[in-house]
Amino acid sequence: MDMLAVFRMPRTIHYGRSALERIGEETAHYGSKALIISDEVMSSLGYISNVRDYLATAKVESVTYLGVASEPTDVFVTEALELMEEKSCDVIISIGGGSCIDTAKAVSVLAANGGYIGDYRNRNKTITKAPIAHIAIPTTAGTGSEATDATVITNTANDVKMMIKQPAFMPEVAIVDPLLTISSPKHVTAATGIDALSHAIEAYISRQSQPMTDTLALSAMKLIVDHIEAAYEHGENLDARGAMALGALQAGIAFTNASVCLVHGMSRPIGALFHVPHGYSNAMLLPAVLEFSQEHCRERLADLGRFFVPTKEKVDNQTAADIAVNEVKRLCKELQIPNLRGWGIDERSYESVIKKMALDALDSGSPANNPKVPTRLEIESLYRICFDYNYSTDNVMK
Repeated sequence: MDMLAVFRMPRTIHYGRSALERIGEETAHYGSKALIISDEVMSSLGYISNVRDYLATAKVESVTYLGVASEPTDVFVTEALELMEEKSCDVIISIGGGSCIDTAKAVSVLAANGGYIGDYRNRNKTITKAPIAHIAIPTTAGTGSEATDATVITNTANDVKMMIKQPAFMPEVAIVDPLLTISSPKHVTAATGIDALSHAIEAYISRQSQPMTDTLALSAMKLIVDHIEAAYEHGENLDARGAMALGALQAGIAFTNASVCLVHGMSRPIGALFHVPHGYSNAMLLPAVLEFSQEHCRERLADLGRFFVPTKEKVDNQTAADIAVNEVKRLCKELQIPNLRGWGIDERSYESVIKKMALDALDSGSPANNPKVPTRLEIESLYRICFDYNYSTDNVMK
């Protein structure tokens, strides 16, 4: 192998049923007073009280911030940071979806390095001090944020979703317990599941892919393809939930090292301007972007397509790549992913910001990793296609 690559992941990962029980002993390694960053839903499900009980058994005090109410914003970061400093917390725990985990990542870095979170975008400011230890506990099988060195925070002053990536954002510990995902309703299971699939696919087709990420991306795609519909239809199916949790974790590790591509670049502006949750916006974009990219990554998409084909059948790369695109579209349809119009976005409002969204997407850097690097005009065209996108498998773009 003649390439030079870097591979990062959390120092420790606990995964499997009842992994949450490890939270007390793990936290005690890093501090004596934890700030738990989460939301009201996690509290109502009893997850916060469970965590606090495990911490108390390990003689770790805890304070809770439950203000994460949507996609993460700089306001949530400021509020949680102020609480952490006021209560003199020395370790951070996040529990919830990607919004809770991303908020905690920003707090862990700012608590040690100061400044505004946007200062660290595009490495305009380098993180020089070790962040406060952060233990991430996902409750959805989707974002993979528990194993990535990036955070996405909306700047509320200009409605820009800031993708900020530096090694210091990587959580110290990830605790992945599929029992926590049983509470996810069907629509969340669908959106986060397709989100995880998009992470695995983009890591695999990225211009920055490498052998280590390929291995994890392929495994993640197989796990998700085989189990996403069972997890959606039968949320109590622990085997399916466990496979999805592992697939999302593997996809997260893969894309943090190989980077994401055009789907994510286009997704962030939609989330910032129209408040569409990240998992949904990725899912809404994925089929059309795959069609746009297909001719430039046919062999890799063929590998995905063959996961949908009975093992005894042999298909050529073109056929397998077509199967991949059509099956992703079918999954979106079966899992009731709406298009942008179906989400309720006003067409005039959407059209008025397409140019801004395209520029913001390009500015994120992610489209440059795509197999087919798009122009601004091509991104604008894709935004228009996705607004009324039809997931029917008979409208593959050529």
